[in-house]
Amino acid sequence: MTSLFGPDRSAERLPVSLITGFLGSGKTTLLNRLVQRPDMADSAVIINEFGEIALDHLLVAPVAGETVVLASGCLCCAVRGDLEDTLRRLLVERDRGTVPAFARILIETSGLADPAPVVQLFLNNPLLSHYLRLDAVIVTVDAVNGQAALDRHWEARKQTAIADRLLLTKGDIAGTAEIERLVRALQHINRTATIHHVLHGAIEPAHLFGVGPFDALRHTDGTAGEALAHEHAVDAFCLTAEMALDWGRFHDWLGDLRARHGERLLRVKGVLDIAGEAGPIAVHGVHHTFHPPVALPRWPDGEHHSRLVLITSGLDRDLVEQGWSGLGA
Repeated sequence: MTSLFGPDRSAERLPVSLITGFLGSGKTTLLNRLVQRPDMADSAVIINEFGEIALDHLLVAPVAGETVVLASGCLCCAVRGDLEDTLRRLLVERDRGTVPAFARILIETSGLADPAPVVQLFLNNPLLSHYLRLDAVIVTVDAVNGQAALDRHWEARKQTAIADRLLLTKGDIAGTAEIERLVRALQHINRTATIHHVLHGAIEPAHLFGVGPFDALRHTDGTAGEALAHEHAVDAFCLTAEMALDWGRFHDWLGDLRARHGERLLRVKGVLDIAGEAGPIAVHGVHHTFHPPVALPRWPDGEHHSRLVLITSGLDRDLVEQGWSGLGA
């Protein structure tokens, strides 16, 4: 039987990782440590402004326009206009050989930035998605001031909510009770992200990259996350189904959910058992924007049922579950 879905070709596209985090949380330190590693020398780093990140001691010489080569061999590029234009220019220059070849892209955002528009850029943009794939959203969290940021700033909560990796920084100057409280708060917002303790930006790249479609599903047991009591409450829960789903019903249900509550869908990620399909179907979206579903070659060991993780803001879980329960084939 011919599948309704195209195969997963993510391995054929360049991985892009987004590095974000609230003001003063350690993004600069992390990025500096990463680009100095020999195994990261084939990276292109995109930042908002050179002046915002202390990379001056690593700069060697301009290559073209706003692009420079770092001492480690990494390519570094400033974004002073549109990110999509910057990415397309880098890809063209890479193909022409006017800049050194690179095998991955790291994008750093400012501390007050909403990362969702950057994530959306890679989900369903044919000018980029043919060449690039979003690999991981990496968020740095200050162990000393992180709780205050979560309490006071919606940007910090949203950054946490859509993360694949949460890096807890400055743990050497924070108290144990303080760290434990912060970890609980982070897990309440996002039960699917792995949390790593990082000192002075030192972490193995293997812990940050290589995020696959099953990654988020390994870290949730299907129970609800606890919404934080803020104006913009964040909740995380996992919907499961033992029976195969009807694709038409699921498509209509998700389309209605996106149309009615897209702004409240901070991130949606999962694998589905669709009737008539030999393997799992991966879905991934942020707000209204979703990547076209793709057929994966196999199920993870011991997992042969649908699991859909939703991280939402102010969305009634009962309303979502009622629609989900009627999607069986």
